[in-house]
Amino acid sequence: MKAKKSFGQHFLHNKNLARSIVDLAKAHAKDQLILEVGPGKAALTQFLIEDNTEFIAVEADWDMITYLSETYPEKTDNFIQKDFLQLNLKELNNDKPFLVLGNFPYNISSQIIFKIIDNHTLVPTIIGMFQKEVADRIVAGHGNKTYGVISLLIQFYYDCKIVFRVAPGSFSPPPKVQSAVVLFTHRKELPKCNPSLFKSVIKISFGKRRKMMRNTLKSFIKDTPLEDDEFFEKRPEQLSLEQFVELTNLIEKYQK
Repeated sequence: MKAKKSFGQHFLHNKNLARSIVDLAKAHAKDQLILEVGPGKAALTQFLIEDNTEFIAVEADWDMITYLSETYPEKTDNFIQKDFLQLNLKELNNDKPFLVLGNFPYNISSQIIFKIIDNHTLVPTIIGMFQKEVADRIVAGHGNKTYGVISLLIQFYYDCKIVFRVAPGSFSPPPKVQSAVVLFTHRKELPKCNPSLFKSVIKISFGKRRKMMRNTLKSFIKDTPLEDDEFFEKRPEQLSLEQFVELTNLIEKYQK
């Protein structure tokens, strides 16, 4: 069965890597359900089934659902034909937490993560395959040229690290890019600031990333001597997550 460009399909065929990814997922899931996103031709799914792991696999492609159901008829009820982005995650597991696992379609990988963030209390762990450039942005720290809005929005909720780097030859068809598997673990304590204001602050800041913060944030704070605070003398990529949190709280204080 050929991969479809419309679904961003690149089937993982490196069995050793697939086994390692599933082992990592099981180690973090413990007794939780595993939700696999985009199972495709069952590179990961086969090991979930082999290990008798509790899972649900969500696949948008009807042809893949047919293939999976015919290959594993005893697990037909575990396969759901649906676009993950349209899935109600609160209803999926009766409002109980679950681990998200997947060789994510690269064309919607960021959307998948942002949907999970909207439901972060239900998802303590994510293990996902990404295009390397996206993975690098997810885990980037301040001072790194890849650091930006995606880094901060995700790291507000999750600690992230790259656990495997994956060459194109591990897939069929091979993508034109390098790939990486990222492990996300929910932060034990979330940063103490207004999440909505935090999001607005970083989006505006990185929308003008070459400018000093005092110029960028004038729309937030009027009639205030911004130069009095060290944050405003820096560019956004120079500020850590913790500093952006502090900055958000400072802005909220000025706005009152």
